[in-house]
Amino acid sequence: MRSGNPVLKESTFLDLGSGTVVSRDAGAMTLNGTVNKTGVLLLLTVLTAAFAWSQTLSPTGEVAPGASLYMWGGLIGGFILAMVTVFKKTWAPVTAPLYALVEGFFLGSISAIYNHLYEGIVMQAVMLTFGTLFALLFAYRSGLIKATENFKLGVVAATGGIALVYLATIVLGFFNIQIPLIHESGLIGIGFSLFVIVIAALNLVLDFDFIESGVEQGAPKYMEWYGAFGLMVTLVWLYIEFLRLLAKLNSRN
Repeated sequence: MRSGNPVLKESTFLDLGSGTVVSRDAGAMTLNGTVNKTGVLLLLTVLTAAFAWSQTLSPTGEVAPGASLYMWGGLIGGFILAMVTVFKKTWAPVTAPLYALVEGFFLGSISAIYNHLYEGIVMQAVMLTFGTLFALLFAYRSGLIKATENFKLGVVAATGGIALVYLATIVLGFFNIQIPLIHESGLIGIGFSLFVIVIAALNLVLDFDFIESGVEQGAPKYMEWYGAFGLMVTLVWLYIEFLRLLAKLNSRN
């Protein structure tokens, strides 16, 4: 049950004491339950994102002075709640909705800023994100894409490499050093964004496989919230990468 998503990994459905799969006859994880909870998390994210959007842009259409508070507060708060959820999976019924609410502040604020710079970019990114989600879900359910071990290893390795590049970008940013080309709007930068989007999309396939494995092995009921949370993490990543790609393309016009 390997997944490239860092919050969904092989040991998630294992009992840490015995190393065996945790199974429950009553109150076990179901696919419908996970889908419903994913819908709840999406709704909560949209609610706070809409509020943050309204607070980020002033009545004149300019970015409000306090916009960074929503963006950075949501980003840091979301990261903290994500870490708590990862290490305390039994808390997922509480921490996953809180993560969605807090992450909405970040997404709403950064979306408003991107839309201010390039009008219409946010709707395009949303449509591309959900279009990718449903396309890959169809491909997975129909058997066009199978999460084989080699497939999983390749996606995990690529995801780790991207994480290292972004970590290096953050660290170097403290010293006013930027990695050349890949974050710019040139062909290399656009190619890099396309590569990252492909890897993020393939992580959805691993997440589908991971959730399905949990259902088949009778994971506890709270894992529905955890599975929905893990899928949300990938969707947020995919959406942000689409925003970045569209911004690069628009800046060339």
